[in-house]
Amino acid sequence: MASVLVRDLITRAQTILQDTTSTRWPVEELVGWLNDSYREIILARPDANSETGTFTCSEGTRQELAKSDGGFPNALRLLDIVRNVAPTSSKRAIRHIDRQILDDQRRGWHADTPSVNIEHFMFDSRLPRSFLVYPPAAPTAQLEVVFSSVPLAHPVEDAEDGSTATIHIVDSYANAMLDYILYRAYTKDAEYAANAQRAANHYQAMATALGVKTQTDLAVDPKNPGFTTYPK
Repeated sequence: MASVLVRDLITRAQTILQDTTSTRWPVEELVGWLNDSYREIILARPDANSETGTFTCSEGTRQELAKSDGGFPNALRLLDIVRNVAPTSSKRAIRHIDRQILDDQRRGWHADTPSVNIEHFMFDSRLPRSFLVYPPAAPTAQLEVVFSSVPLAHPVEDAEDGSTATIHIVDSYANAMLDYILYRAYTKDAEYAANAQRAANHYQAMATALGVKTQTDLAVDPKNPGFTTYPK
């Protein structure tokens, strides 16, 4: 859970910009860029804002994660499917498989009898908000899914004195968010050579931070064969 306050992040940006009176960069702009930073970060790290929820299937094999009825309209990308959760289902785990396996071994699988018990799911990264299930889903099938989404935008009031609003993703991304805000702020004045270079430096700092975090997460991921824990 995040503890970094929105107003503190905006104040830090104003201090670095030497614009604590919001003369050149209004607070509304800075908050807007803070909101934009979520999208930039989640494009690079979909797990930065991951959620779990119950997805109600449409009948058939093709499922749309972001559908309005039984889905998640704010979803950006499927991350995992855990198990069946419909009241009449087996509650069994669901395994990921390669679609090519079914296509090779059971070419008519799309026309099999619909079921409330899903055994497998298939995912194509070119269609990040869609997935296939086997057997074909009955309209009462429900799944526990993990997905990434863009957080709700902060109103400008979240940056006002006395506000207790925190950022919507974990604190470890706060520096990357700050660098993105500064990148956008200096880009506004990019006709000055020094500011253009500052903008480039802050964007690179953000990209580097996200890349380093990816490598660190992989190094300590229990699913990684080379998993090691930090010394206590």
